[in-house]
Amino acid sequence: MSTLLKLDQIQTFIGQYHILQGVSFEVPKGEVTVLLGRNGAGKTTTLRTIMGLNPAAKGSVLFKGEEIKSLPTYTIANKGIGYVPEDQGIFADLTVEENIKVAVKKENDETRQRLEWILDLFPDLKKFWNKPGGLLSGGQKQMLSIARAYVNNNELLLIDEPSKGLAPIVVEKVMESIQQMKEKTTIILVEQNFMMASTIGDSFYIIDDGRTVTNGSMNVLREDEEMRRKYLGIA
Repeated sequence: MSTLLKLDQIQTFIGQYHILQGVSFEVPKGEVTVLLGRNGAGKTTTLRTIMGLNPAAKGSVLFKGEEIKSLPTYTIANKGIGYVPEDQGIFADLTVEENIKVAVKKENDETRQRLEWILDLFPDLKKFWNKPGGLLSGGQKQMLSIARAYVNNNELLLIDEPSKGLAPIVVEKVMESIQQMKEKTTIILVEQNFMMASTIGDSFYIIDDGRTVTNGSMNVLREDEEMRRKYLGIA
């Protein structure tokens, strides 16, 4: 399996705070890699560092073998990395249609096919096509945020806490959507809901106090109660 993204000893500051102090991991093409850890461990900052939103002070970020650490965010996005932020990042005053249109980098047959596929996956978006994004439910906003990232031909999607604040029935729908997207793109998932993360994920890395401390196959973590208790606080 070829490596799509590789982080090596990444260090990131936010203001005077040294948030990431040695994050390293590899993302195999065609898999879902899950970043796990307690709140405040540095998972969201890791995704923001990949996107250039919180640039790394030290270390290396290689995408398809190319160093992207010092590139501006728009250049990184144009290389084929999509980002679904924790706060969803949709435009409240724009309709569902307009939210998706402004996200499209290049309109062609492939984009139209991807849009058709995602609207079949999330029929609520088709139903509320002309409704302002701000009037959607929490689950619908999450679906719209995922659709905005997926509609472009991104080779890698970074998805931050997609189940946060959602009802269990909606979490199941989001899980189902990510599992289907996994067949078409590579995903890095940050997720506190261990049931969801362990169902979707192929492999995991645990970040603790700004450092990657352990990693392996998700099957191993599912069976290792001691590791889950030590790093995640769950049995």
